[in-house]
Amino acid sequence: MYTWHFTFDDQHELHQLVLAYQKRLAHIPGLDPIPLQWLHLTTQGLAFVDEVPTETVDAVVSATRTRLADIPPASVTAGPAIVDPEVVRLRITPIDTLIPIRSAIRATITDIIGNVNEPEEWNPHISIAYSNTQGAMAPITAALAEELPPAHAEINSVQLIILGRDEHRYTWDTQATLPLTG
Repeated sequence: MYTWHFTFDDQHELHQLVLAYQKRLAHIPGLDPIPLQWLHLTTQGLAFVDEVPTETVDAVVSATRTRLADIPPASVTAGPAIVDPEVVRLRITPIDTLIPIRSAIRATITDIIGNVNEPEEWNPHISIAYSNTQGAMAPITAALAEELPPAHAEINSVQLIILGRDEHRYTWDTQATLPLTG
């Protein structure tokens, strides 16, 4: 699937926070920690690869690049960790700095493809471990009871990726990286 993500290469403060939480979770069976290279914040899906021609993808990238030209990088805070039935994730604040980026992407998709196949509601977060089994959440919640100081992250670009899920985690090939320069 083609989708837009924020990725977090070279975000050392964020990486340290993720590793600290993952260390607390390491003894709990049924969790697949997400390697640092695959940390991401899902932003907006585009389409399944076999459902959209390359020319359309190129047009979306070009038009999105134009729309993002005036949008500056975003500073966010990641943390604390939150336990959901399928994932342990980091809360992201403030989301207001990310909404103009996502809105530009959504507007481009609407202009070129005609519709956006995902709802307007959005819960930006960074997953740090996926659940691979059903079970009690209490051990996970207990391991994360003491909050760690949040981490700062700079979002300087957005990536169009081809997303796959193999080996209990999402992986991707980057198709385009669009800078946020303001």
